[in-house]
Amino acid sequence: MTRNPLRADRTVPALLVKIGCYPQSHSALGAVRTLGRLGVPVYAMVEDRLTPTALSRYLTGALVGPSTGREPPAELAAALREAAREVRRRTGRRAVAVATDDEAAVLLAEYAQELAEDLLLPPVPPDLPRRLADKGGLYDICRATDTPTPGACAPTDREELLAAARRFGYPLVLKNLASFTRLQRPVVGHTTVVRTEAELLARCPPAGPSGRASDGSSDGSSGDFPGGPPLGVLAQEYLPAEQAQDWITHLTCGPGGEPLAVFTGAKLRSWPPGAGVTTRARAVANPELAELAERLCRRIGYCGIADLDWRLDLRDGRYKLVDFNPRTGAQFRLFETSGGVDVVRALHLSLTGRPVPRGPQLRRSYGLGQLDLLSAASAARQERRAPADLWPRRGTERAWLCRDDPLPALAEAARFGSRAARYAARRITGAAGAGGAARG
Repeated sequence: MTRNPLRADRTVPALLVKIGCYPQSHSALGAVRTLGRLGVPVYAMVEDRLTPTALSRYLTGALVGPSTGREPPAELAAALREAAREVRRRTGRRAVAVATDDEAAVLLAEYAQELAEDLLLPPVPPDLPRRLADKGGLYDICRATDTPTPGACAPTDREELLAAARRFGYPLVLKNLASFTRLQRPVVGHTTVVRTEAELLARCPPAGPSGRASDGSSDGSSGDFPGGPPLGVLAQEYLPAEQAQDWITHLTCGPGGEPLAVFTGAKLRSWPPGAGVTTRARAVANPELAELAERLCRRIGYCGIADLDWRLDLRDGRYKLVDFNPRTGAQFRLFETSGGVDVVRALHLSLTGRPVPRGPQLRRSYGLGQLDLLSAASAARQERRAPADLWPRRGTERAWLCRDDPLPALAEAARFGSRAARYAARRITGAAGAGGAARG
């Protein structure tokens, strides 16, 4: 019998909403496990039936419906509506919707009226998730609410981008500007640090309205700006790694931004290093940071789950907000209270009319398998010493591996190995080709 220490309503299912193709999603898997262990029926939108999430013993039903995120929003919303209706047909109840990416959060908010017949949704202002997921919109919100944040701008053309770089100085951080456009017309593959103007020029060649270079040619390279202005990129001030610390806040808010569960932690490593997904972190109670996050959510009336990234600038002692993700964070299972509450459980309890028990957060660690090994190896090579927290501690939450649900870890290992093999093959083929050309 599945334990139900929080007295969650087991008659109300949950639907994990995903837009785009990222089958190796430990965020979705964590949500399946945390609700499934309470006995809540969990359904998930997946790319295929062999994704790690689809193989979890705690998943009630996999709804296969691949998407790229580049489809028209109305088409994506229609697919989401059909998934919600399918869950209601199977269970007879509306499902609690759990967004696992920014695009899903945006669609759930903007189509809330149409989806309300089949889904239980937090009453967030319809336009707010899109504004928060937009890096330029977030900067404006921070300015309006007096929330510390690094200097940033959203240039409309290449000259403005160069001017911003000269104003902020190098290194400079580049981010894809908004949800959906990061899938449709990405300027960078992920958060990217450019260290010189020459590197910026190489990454961002001139392009006209059709995505063609200024001489009229187009080589189809990813450095061009497809579709012309706006560029779809945020230029952000760089906070030196040696003078900053990375922190995270995960929380669930009720109506009006009232906090129901708030957690804080320190990010130790990521992949790619310094810019990507968290691979090693520790839960650390930080009342000052928690208060900053709570105050911001109250001021903007945010409701639902959120994942916030901060950098403590040691030069002035201020926590500066660098990202506000209006959905479940990938590493949310790092955080849990002494009473068993995490942000996903808090959302389900709240939307089903159950109380959310308060309690201190547990001291826990989090690790992301093979990617953390890559990140640790990169750190060791750069710093020429063994990185901290290399070996899992007692109480470490692993993204993939757990005793009571082993199949997802095996599926992830197979997919990771396949990707690594393809990458190695491309490198070998490329090297052989270059060698042949040199000999020729």
